[in-house]
Amino acid sequence: MEEKNTSLIKDEMSERIIAAAEELVLTVGAEKITVRRILQKLSITNRVFYNRFHNINDVLNTVYENTVLKIRESITAKFDPKGDFFSQVIDIVAGTLIMSYEVKMNFNTYVFENDSVSQDNYQWWKEQIINLIEFGKKQGHLKNIDSEAMAYAVWCFIRGYNADALGRKLPRDEAVRNFKYSFGILLDGMRA
Repeated sequence: MEEKNTSLIKDEMSERIIAAAEELVLTVGAEKITVRRILQKLSITNRVFYNRFHNINDVLNTVYENTVLKIRESITAKFDPKGDFFSQVIDIVAGTLIMSYEVKMNFNTYVFENDSVSQDNYQWWKEQIINLIEFGKKQGHLKNIDSEAMAYAVWCFIRGYNADALGRKLPRDEAVRNFKYSFGILLDGMRA
């Protein structure tokens, strides 16, 4: 068994290992990635790997964090205050579903498992949803609803829908179409 190194190297090889893991996530899925697969893919030794990472979870956590940042970017898209509030919200939220499909179904199980335990990620999303609800209330688009409770409900709806659609491997276009329809009904219930 390889001894854990406490002073890890961060260099170009670290980035190559992360890139190889990202590629493997897309082709074989996060659950099937091992240190051995990365070593074979890059033709490197255990020593090269373990000088940079403690274990495969260190690499997968980095891939996960990169994925979360990409998905977060989709909700911070430009919002036109003069545009149709409800259409924009549906499009922005559907963008998170689309991003999940773009990073491939193979990585989503890992992402959702980590989302479940990542309080920071949950807090970030909840704050973004609360901000959107508060904006909608101030603009007169939404009823006077409990923003925090509704943010949690929206979070659960989006995550649950996404996990199910990906778990059942629905085609992306079908999942997005059905999501926009059902999320639109949820939003209609919040209209002022």
